[in-house]
Amino acid sequence: MMIIGCAILAAAVFTLDLLIKNHIEKTRTEGEAEAVCGGMIVVHRYHNKGAFLNLGETKQKLMTIVSLLLTLILTVVFLTTFTFRGRKILKAGLALLLGGAYSNTYDRLVREYVVDYVSFPVKNKKIASVVFNISDFCIMIGALMMVLGQKP
Repeated sequence: MMIIGCAILAAAVFTLDLLIKNHIEKTRTEGEAEAVCGGMIVVHRYHNKGAFLNLGETKQKLMTIVSLLLTLILTVVFLTTFTFRGRKILKAGLALLLGGAYSNTYDRLVREYVVDYVSFPVKNKKIASVVFNISDFCIMIGALMMVLGQKP
Protein backbone atom coordinates (compact mmCIF):
# COMPACT_ATOMS: atom_id res chain seq x y z
CA MET A 1 0.00 0.00 0.00
CA MET A 2 1.46 3.33 -1.01
CA ILE A 3 2.19 6.02 1.56
CA ILE A 4 -0.46 8.31 0.06
CA GLY A 5 -3.16 5.65 0.35
CA CYS A 6 -2.23 4.98 3.97
CA ALA A 7 -2.13 8.69 4.77
CA ILE A 8 -5.59 9.07 3.24
CA LEU A 9 -6.87 6.14 5.33
CA ALA A 10 -5.45 7.67 8.54
CA ALA A 11 -6.90 11.09 7.63
CA ALA A 12 -10.30 9.51 6.86
CA VAL A 13 -10.42 7.83 10.29
CA PHE A 14 -9.45 11.10 11.99
CA THR A 15 -11.99 13.15 10.00
CA LEU A 16 -14.89 10.71 10.38
CA ASP A 17 -14.39 10.40 14.11
CA LEU A 18 -13.96 14.16 14.55
CA LEU A 19 -17.20 14.83 12.65
CA ILE A 20 -19.10 12.28 14.75
CA LYS A 21 -17.61 13.64 17.99
CA ASN A 22 -18.57 17.21 17.03
CA HIS A 23 -22.11 16.05 16.19
CA ILE A 24 -22.40 14.19 19.50
CA GLU A 25 -21.12 17.23 21.42
CA LYS A 26 -23.71 19.49 19.74
CA THR A 27 -26.75 17.21 19.82
CA ARG A 28 -26.46 15.08 22.99
CA THR A 29 -26.32 15.78 26.68
CA GLU A 30 -23.95 13.83 28.87
CA GLY A 31 -25.64 10.81 30.41
CA GLU A 32 -28.35 10.66 27.73
CA ALA A 33 -28.48 7.29 25.94
CA GLU A 34 -30.40 6.22 22.87
CA ALA A 35 -30.70 2.69 21.51
CA VAL A 36 -30.27 2.47 17.72
CA CYS A 37 -29.97 -0.31 15.13
CA GLY A 38 -32.77 -2.30 16.68
CA GLY A 39 -31.28 -1.89 20.15
CA MET A 40 -27.92 -3.43 19.20
CA ILE A 41 -26.02 -0.17 19.75
CA VAL A 42 -26.45 2.56 22.35
CA VAL A 43 -25.38 6.13 21.50
CA HIS A 44 -24.11 8.30 24.37
CA ARG A 45 -22.20 11.47 25.02
CA TYR A 46 -19.43 10.50 27.39
CA HIS A 47 -16.35 12.51 28.31
CA ASN A 48 -13.42 10.19 29.01
CA LYS A 49 -10.81 12.16 30.93
CA GLY A 50 -8.33 9.30 31.09
CA ALA A 51 -7.33 6.53 28.73
CA PHE A 52 -9.16 3.25 28.07
CA LEU A 53 -11.67 2.59 30.88
CA ASN A 54 -10.78 6.02 32.35
CA LEU A 55 -7.33 4.77 33.35
CA GLY A 56 -5.38 7.77 34.60
CA GLU A 57 -8.36 10.13 34.71
CA THR A 58 -6.90 11.88 37.75
CA LYS A 59 -3.67 12.55 35.82
CA GLN A 60 -5.05 14.19 32.67
CA LYS A 61 -1.91 16.16 31.81
CA LEU A 62 0.24 13.04 32.07
CA MET A 63 -2.22 11.11 29.90
CA THR A 64 -2.10 13.90 27.30
CA ILE A 65 1.71 13.89 27.26
CA VAL A 66 1.85 10.08 26.98
CA SER A 67 -0.76 10.14 24.21
CA LEU A 68 1.15 12.81 22.30
CA LEU A 69 4.49 11.00 22.65
CA LEU A 70 3.04 7.65 21.57
CA THR A 71 1.34 9.29 18.59
CA LEU A 72 4.62 10.92 17.53
CA ILE A 73 6.46 7.59 17.87
CA LEU A 74 3.74 5.88 15.81
CA THR A 75 4.12 8.56 13.15
CA VAL A 76 7.86 7.80 12.88
CA VAL A 77 7.13 4.05 12.73
CA PHE A 78 4.47 4.73 10.08
CA LEU A 79 6.94 6.62 7.89
CA THR A 80 9.64 3.99 8.45
CA THR A 81 7.40 1.11 7.30
CA PHE A 82 7.38 2.53 3.80
CA THR A 83 10.99 1.49 3.40
CA PHE A 84 9.71 -2.12 3.55
CA ARG A 85 8.52 -3.84 0.40
CA GLY A 86 5.03 -5.30 0.53
CA ARG A 87 3.52 -5.73 3.99
CA LYS A 88 0.25 -4.12 2.96
CA ILE A 89 -1.65 -5.45 5.98
CA LEU A 90 0.97 -4.04 8.35
CA LYS A 91 0.86 -0.64 6.65
CA ALA A 92 -2.94 -0.48 6.53
CA GLY A 93 -3.14 -1.53 10.18
CA LEU A 94 -0.68 1.16 11.16
CA ALA A 95 -2.71 3.73 9.18
CA LEU A 96 -5.90 2.75 11.05
CA LEU A 97 -4.10 2.84 14.38
CA LEU A 98 -2.53 6.20 13.60
CA GLY A 99 -5.82 7.78 12.47
CA GLY A 100 -7.42 6.70 15.74
CA ALA A 101 -4.46 7.87 17.81
CA TYR A 102 -4.50 11.29 16.13
CA SER A 103 -8.22 11.69 16.81
CA ASN A 104 -8.05 10.77 20.49
CA THR A 105 -4.85 12.79 21.00
CA TYR A 106 -6.49 15.77 19.32
CA ASP A 107 -9.38 15.48 21.78
CA ARG A 108 -7.02 15.36 24.75
CA LEU A 109 -5.13 18.43 23.52
CA VAL A 110 -8.14 20.54 22.44
CA ARG A 111 -11.06 19.39 24.59
CA GLU A 112 -9.07 17.98 27.54
CA TYR A 113 -11.13 14.78 27.33
CA VAL A 114 -11.94 12.19 24.69
CA VAL A 115 -15.51 12.07 23.39
CA ASP A 116 -16.81 8.50 23.46
CA TYR A 117 -20.25 7.75 22.11
CA VAL A 118 -21.11 4.11 21.42
CA SER A 119 -21.67 1.07 23.62
CA PHE A 120 -23.25 -2.35 23.29
CA PRO A 121 -26.12 -3.49 25.53
CA VAL A 122 -24.85 -6.97 26.40
CA LYS A 123 -25.73 -9.00 29.49
CA ASN A 124 -22.29 -8.50 31.05
CA LYS A 125 -22.68 -5.18 32.90
CA LYS A 126 -18.94 -4.40 32.86
CA ILE A 127 -18.75 -4.73 29.09
CA ALA A 128 -22.07 -2.90 28.61
CA SER A 129 -20.74 0.06 30.61
CA VAL A 130 -17.73 0.62 28.31
CA VAL A 131 -18.27 3.50 25.88
CA PHE A 132 -16.17 3.63 22.69
CA ASN A 133 -15.62 5.84 19.67
CA ILE A 134 -14.64 5.02 16.08
CA SER A 135 -11.00 5.73 16.87
CA ASP A 136 -10.98 3.10 19.60
CA PHE A 137 -12.19 0.48 17.13
CA CYS A 138 -9.63 1.58 14.54
CA ILE A 139 -6.84 1.39 17.13
CA MET A 140 -7.88 -2.16 18.09
CA ILE A 141 -8.34 -3.34 14.50
CA GLY A 142 -5.14 -1.60 13.39
CA ALA A 143 -3.10 -3.21 16.17
CA LEU A 144 -4.45 -6.65 15.22
CA MET A 145 -3.66 -6.03 11.55
CA MET A 146 -0.13 -4.94 12.46
CA VAL A 147 0.44 -8.21 14.31
CA LEU A 148 -0.99 -10.21 11.42
CA GLY A 149 1.05 -8.17 8.92
CA GLN A 150 4.38 -8.94 10.57
CA LYS A 151 4.91 -12.05 8.47
CA PRO A 152 6.56 -11.13 5.16
